[in-house]
Amino acid sequence: MTSAKSARRPHHWRRDLIELAALFTAVAVADAIANMAGHQPDGPHLLIVSALALVATAAFHTWWARRYSHAPPPTAVDHSVDHHTITDSAAATAVAALVTTPTAAGPAPSDEEAVLWRMRTTVRDTPGSLAALCIALARHRIDILTLQTHPLTQGTVDEFLLRAPALLPARQLSRTISAAGGNSTWIERADAHDLVDAPTRILELATRTALDAAELPLALRQLLGRCTIHSLPAVSLTGRATGGSAPVEGMLDEAVMRLRDPSGGAITIERPYLPFTPTEFARARALVELDARLGPRVPRSEHVLTLPEGNEITVRRADGSDLAAARAMHNRCSEQTLRLRYHGPVRDADRYLDHLLSPRFGRTLAVQTTSGRLVALGHLLWDGDETEVALLVEDDWQRRGIGSELLGRLVTLAVEAGCDSVYAVTQASNTGMVAAMRALELPLDYQIEEGTLVITARLDATPVRCLPPYEQAGR
Repeated sequence: MTSAKSARRPHHWRRDLIELAALFTAVAVADAIANMAGHQPDGPHLLIVSALALVATAAFHTWWARRYSHAPPPTAVDHSVDHHTITDSAAATAVAALVTTPTAAGPAPSDEEAVLWRMRTTVRDTPGSLAALCIALARHRIDILTLQTHPLTQGTVDEFLLRAPALLPARQLSRTISAAGGNSTWIERADAHDLVDAPTRILELATRTALDAAELPLALRQLLGRCTIHSLPAVSLTGRATGGSAPVEGMLDEAVMRLRDPSGGAITIERPYLPFTPTEFARARALVELDARLGPRVPRSEHVLTLPEGNEITVRRADGSDLAAARAMHNRCSEQTLRLRYHGPVRDADRYLDHLLSPRFGRTLAVQTTSGRLVALGHLLWDGDETEVALLVEDDWQRRGIGSELLGRLVTLAVEAGCDSVYAVTQASNTGMVAAMRALELPLDYQIEEGTLVITARLDATPVRCLPPYEQAGR
C-alpha cells in the first residue's frame, strides 16, 4: 500500500512541450488533408467517410478500454518457493495459490465426487521441492486442505490432508508424489475429523489431559495416530523391578518412543508402519510433561442411583485414594467372588489394586452406599490396542443390577474414548458377567479355552443399554 502523495507522478515541462508539439503537428496534417480533399470532386464524401471511421474507431477503443483495462494482472507463481525457508502461514498461502489456481485438467472436484486422504512424504530440503509437489497434485485436481512440516536432519517430512477425485486410486497418487520428488510416502484414507487443524487438536488433547490423568494414553494415541501404547510400572505386582524406566528427556528410536511416566515407570509407544519424527516426539514429551506438572487428578462427578428396593447408591470415579476402602471390600467378599474376578489365588487380590486404581492404566468407577462404604468396582483398562472391562461386586450387593449399571457406564466411557471394542475375561460359570455383557445388546464374540471365557463386544452405532433403567441424578 502507498499513499496518494507517494503515488502521484512527478510533473515535467518536457512532457508538456512534446504534447503541445504533437497537437500542432496533428492540426497541420489535418488541415493539409482537408485542403487536398476539398479540391477533389469527391472531397466532401471522403471527409464524411473519414469522420465516421474516426468516430467508430474511438467508440470501439472506449468499449475495449472499459471492458479489459481494469482486469487484475495475472498472478505469477514462483516455482522456487520452498516451505523450508518461509513461515507456516506463508507456506500455507503459497500452497493455496498453487493448488487453487485453475488448471487445464478442469475445475476442482466437488464434495460428492471427492475423498479425503492423509499423506506423508519426505522431500529434499532444497528450494522448489514443495512447489514441485504442489504442482504435481494440482495437475490431478487435488486440493491441499492442511499441511504440516516435520524438519529432519536430512530432508523434511510433509504431512498433507488432501481432497482428491474419488476415481483417483492411492497407487496412482503415490506414483505422482514419487515422480515429483517425494519418497517414503505413506497414504491412508481420512475422514471429517481430520479437518480440524493441528494447533486446535493439540490444544483439545492438552485440555482433556489437564482435566483427567486417565486421558494421557488416549491423548497420545490421538496425537500420534494408530499406535500401540504400553505403560510399564517400575515395580511389578510381586515387588520385582520390571526395568520400566526411561531417560528424563525420553528416547526416540525411529518407530519406538519411550517417555518417563510421571507416576513411575515408562510409557512405550510403538508405530511400526510409520517412523516417528522429532516434531511428534517433542509434542508427545510436552504432553507427558504437562501431566507430570499437574499431578494426580480425577474428575469428581457423582451420580446418585435408586435401586429397585429403594436404596440409594452413588457411582463416581475412583483413584488411589480409595485403596483402603477397596481392600476393606476385598475382606468382605467371599473367596469365590474374588476367584471369579481375579482368576488366581485369593491372597494375591490386594496386589492388583494399586495397578487397577491408577489412572495411568485406565478408568475405575466405584459404587458406595449412603454410609460411604465401597460395595463395587468397575474397571476400564487400556491394554495396548485393546480395552478390557472388569467388575467386582460385593456378595451382599449382587443380583441387584449394579454390575449391569457399571458395565454400561464403562462401555459408554470406551465409546467416548474412541475404542473399537471391549473384552471381558471371566469363567464360563460366571453367569452374572455373561448376562451383563448380553444386556448391552451389542455384537458379541465368545472364545473359550480351558474354562476361561473371553467375551468381546464390538462397539458400533448401536446404543448401549443399562438394565434396569434406574432413576438417577447427578450432583
